[in-house]
This record gives sequence, C-alpha cells and structure tokens, in this order.
Amino acid sequence: MISSAVLVLLVLLHKGRGGGMSDMFGGGVSSSLGGSSVAERNLDRFTVGMGILWFASIIALGLWMAHKG
Repeated sequence: MISSAVLVLLVLLHKGRGGGMSDMFGGGVSSSLGGSSVAERNLDRFTVGMGILWFASIIALGLWMAHKG
C-alpha cells in the first residue's frame, strides 16, 4: 500500500506535457523552456524505479497468495 501511495504522489508531481487533463487544471498555461532539468530527470528515474518496485511487489504478492492456499 505504501508503494502505491508513493507512486501516485510521484506521478502527480510530474509537470503536464500539454493536452489532456493537465490543461483543465492550468498545466498547459506554463511555457516550457525546452529540455528537462536535472530535477525532472531525477523525478522520472525515481518514478520508474518505484513503478518497477510496485510491479514486483504485486507479482510477489500474487505468487505468495497462489502458493498459500
């Protein structure tokens, strides 16, 4: 549950890329200066890492439940 909550928070921290739901909440108003900053790249890496951890925990929980009974 903790990894799910952290993953949701990390996804919400990402800047909108234009279009879609982010424009509805004002995400499309800010202009991009081109390229991504170091902080954005680190946030991307951490989000991907947390996604892999979340996926692995779901698979492990499913295997554990299948063998449990």
